[in-house]
Parts: sequence; C-alpha cells; structure tokens
Amino acid sequence: MKKYCSYVVVFALFACQQESESLTTLYALPNKLKEVSGIIYSPETDLLWTLEDRGNANAIYGLDSNGKIAKIITIENTENIDWEDITKDAEGNLYIGDFGNNDNERQDLSIYKIDKNALTSKGTNPVYKVSFAYPEQKDFPPKKSEMFYDVEGFFEFKNNFYLFTKNRSKGFDGTAFLYKIPNTPGFHQAVLMWEFKTCDAYNSCAITSATISPDETKVAILTHDKLFLFENFQGDNFLKGTKTILELDHFSQKEAACFTDNDRLFIADERNKSLGGNVYDVSIKMLKSKS
Repeated sequence: MKKYCSYVVVFALFACQQESESLTTLYALPNKLKEVSGIIYSPETDLLWTLEDRGNANAIYGLDSNGKIAKIITIENTENIDWEDITKDAEGNLYIGDFGNNDNERQDLSIYKIDKNALTSKGTNPVYKVSFAYPEQKDFPPKKSEMFYDVEGFFEFKNNFYLFTKNRSKGFDGTAFLYKIPNTPGFHQAVLMWEFKTCDAYNSCAITSATISPDETKVAILTHDKLFLFENFQGDNFLKGTKTILELDHFSQKEAACFTDNDRLFIADERNKSLGGNVYDVSIKMLKSKS
C-alpha cells in the first residue's frame, strides 16, 4: 500500500489519498456529480442510483456499469434541503432521505418514496412523504455537547426505516443513535432503539452511510476509513449481533455505501480537489480475511 500525502495540518487527513489492496476502483464519478451523498444498486434497472446533498438538484441519477449517467429523474414538488442517502425496499421502490441536519436545527425532516415503475421517466412525484421528529431533541439547535441529530445513513427493512445518526457534538466520543420510523405516509415520532459507540476519532468514526444485505443478514455502517459490520442478529436487533470492524486501508471522504450482493459492496466518495470522486468495490469476505 502506497500513500501520497500533503501534510497541511488542517487538511492532512483529507489530503491523504491511498492505494488500497482492499478497495477496487470501478470508475470515476461523472464530473457533474461532485457531492454524491448516497447510492443504491437496483437490479431491476441494472443501474446504480445516486443523489447529491444540499445545494444541488432535486434529482436522482442512474449510473451504468461504466459510471456514465444513463438516467436523470427530477423528483417533482420536492426541494433538496439536504438529501443524504438513498435506499430501496424489497419490491425495488426507492427512498430519498432528506434528513441532513448539520446544525441540528431542522424541524422538517422527511423521506420520499419513489415508485419503481417511475424509474424510466424523466420526472415523477413522490408516492408519499414520511415526516418525522426525534422526541429526545428538545432544543433547535441543542447544546453543542448534544449535537446528535444529523443523519447520513439509513435503510428500509420489513416496512420500517432505520436511521443511524452522525454525532456532531463538541467533544466527539463516537456516540451514535439508531432510530426506527414506520414506512407509512404522514408524521411520526422516531423511536430510539439503541445507543452505541463507534470510536472517539471523529474523522475515522463519524457515520456517513448504512446499508443492509439483500438476504437481510448483514448490516454495514460506513465511515471515512472503515466499516462496522453486524451479523447474527435476531429481527431488527442489529446492534445486538456480532460486530466486526473492517479496516479499508484507505482514507477519503466516503459518503455512500450499498450492498450489490450478499458479500460485495459499492462505496462512493466525494471529490476533494484532485482526490476521490470514485466508486469502489469491496468484498466482506476479503476484508474479514485481513482483519
């Protein structure tokens, strides 16, 4: 493994790009997509669907196997306040998570359902909107030591959404929450299922994506340089399963992950100057053999 680093104190971690034996670069993301925040593979369309976060279009993009944009769908009557992830259900319908909340101020958190039959169109309205709030949050924003309510990763499982929070608190200690929200239209109070800790280094342990395998036996949580893998759980007690920390041996602004089969994942990172902006392929079995 080789490293190419620029040792400027503030940007040292993000300026350090590595060639990793763990990740295989599939392709560079199109120049149009500079701030990819979520990905999900759809076998029905044979496309990797992606989106960008706040300040970008209210659209999703279907990438072919060469990383070219094969489809652009405008999600009509919506605003990209801060779209942070995209996932799907067992039937192949897509869901957009508009729940980015860097400053923990938002009171308009939502998830949009996109009908799988609309994935051939140029534009579509959401089937419905799921709105929600965190009952544990009393102030908007909360104290700087209680900035727990940003989310960048979620997935759908048995008609519920599972959201993994990104800790932005002063004195980061790796604390993250797992919330559950029913996949039904209307407003819901998110249910706090578990609290857990990753580690106390923000750049390595803040959660940026979450995904579940097609056979629903593995949950993977992404950070900038590792995966937290949970297996052998019962029902939706994901965090009570066997946990394995899988090092990627590669640091970049990784923002998105999805399973493509029960062993392999695609991971995408944002472009930072001349670094990143790629989609990578990784095998869970291979990572386990190295851990």
